[in-house]
Amino acid sequence: MSEQSPTTPGESSPGASAPSTAPDSPPSSARASGPTPGPTPGPRPGAPSPAALARKVPSRPAPGAERAVRASDPTEWGRVDDSGAVYVRTADGERQVGSWQAGSPEEGLAHFGLRFDDLVAEVTLLEARLQSHPQDAGKTRASAETLAEQVPTAAAVGDLDSLAARLTAVIERSGVVESEARRHKEEERAAAIARKEALAVEAEEIGESSTQWKAAGDRLREILDEWKTIRGIDRKTDDALWKRFSKAREAFNRRRGSHFAELDRNRASVKRVKEELVERAESISGSTDWNDTATAFRRLMDEWKAAGRAPREADDALWKRFKAAQDTFFDARHAAAAERDAEFEGNATAKESLLAEYASRIDPGKNLAAARSALRELQTRWEEIGKVPRDKMGQLEGRIRALEKSVSDAADVEWRRTDPEAKARAAQFWVRVEDFEEQAAKAEAAGKAKDAEKARTQAAQWREWAEAAEKAVDTR
Repeated sequence: MSEQSPTTPGESSPGASAPSTAPDSPPSSARASGPTPGPTPGPRPGAPSPAALARKVPSRPAPGAERAVRASDPTEWGRVDDSGAVYVRTADGERQVGSWQAGSPEEGLAHFGLRFDDLVAEVTLLEARLQSHPQDAGKTRASAETLAEQVPTAAAVGDLDSLAARLTAVIERSGVVESEARRHKEEERAAAIARKEALAVEAEEIGESSTQWKAAGDRLREILDEWKTIRGIDRKTDDALWKRFSKAREAFNRRRGSHFAELDRNRASVKRVKEELVERAESISGSTDWNDTATAFRRLMDEWKAAGRAPREADDALWKRFKAAQDTFFDARHAAAAERDAEFEGNATAKESLLAEYASRIDPGKNLAAARSALRELQTRWEEIGKVPRDKMGQLEGRIRALEKSVSDAADVEWRRTDPEAKARAAQFWVRVEDFEEQAAKAEAAGKAKDAEKARTQAAQWREWAEAAEKAVDTR
């Protein structure tokens, strides 16, 4: 076997012939008479896969270089005989996959091992695609079946039996994955239909009855944005749901348009009402009848609120006039109140002076008649002074009421002490004392000692009562 650089399919080297695709090679004498032939692989499986096209087959490493990681070791699964024939071992026995004349047997096995690596890459790609794209399980199965048909005759050296088993697993698994993908797709479709159905129902409720015009309009826009993100519904069902949503939105827009058109018509009449209210407010803004006019302004404000909205510019202008009339009146009332408060403060000071002046003069314990006279003077001057601030009224009134009560209590005591009826009732007790003492004397003179003792006892009892009655009258 001559030492020449190996070739790969589609390449040529000086003095080397194109690789043969026939499993049998010509006799060695025939090969020796012509140019040294390149490797002669067996039939290649189908068109190269995307993975094989994307993968650049590395050039044969120089002697002693580190070998790349392989899908399997070709020396475990094949051999090259002395004639250059390349064989692979499978469960069905050994079969020739090509011939190698371009280098050493190890290089030939490595060349056909790379072809096996291409097949492994395709199978790995199918396994990954089945996992990542379950919706394409049918296409993946078809590709696996095509590749499985090519593996038994593939011109490659490696563990072809395990590769075939992996393809079988892909084919069997694809049916389950396809069923699961179909079920998942139906579930997603049902969920999408249910969500759009719920959105359509919500839109219909808004379109039929909602009067929250801004909030409802915003919600319909949100529903539309979400609607656009929902996928996976068949065209017929999707069109039917869209018609419901679109109809509901149009109904809402019609009602909203009618509402605001009616508002525009009403605002003209509201403007006239508010013009009249402004005129009434301006007519009473100069009044000094503070209580009644304040009540009238509160009623005008209630009417203003109940009238509704006029066109914006007109409403703002009318409100400025109405507010100005209010301010004119209430500012004047506040000024008058401030003046009145200042007057009331002076009155409070004057009443405090009066209390200080008369406190020492009103002493009913010393002279009740003089205290009564001084109190009458105080009351007369008190009323002449007038009102005081509300926060001082209670304290000042309490002080004069205390003086009035002291005089009143002293007069009550004096009356009870000099009451003729009370004195007459006390004298009656002494009359009974005298009666019982007289009875005691008569009984004793008659020799009735027991009756005399009894009469004296009763006389003593009535004497105690008479003395208590007199004391009560004197201390009233």
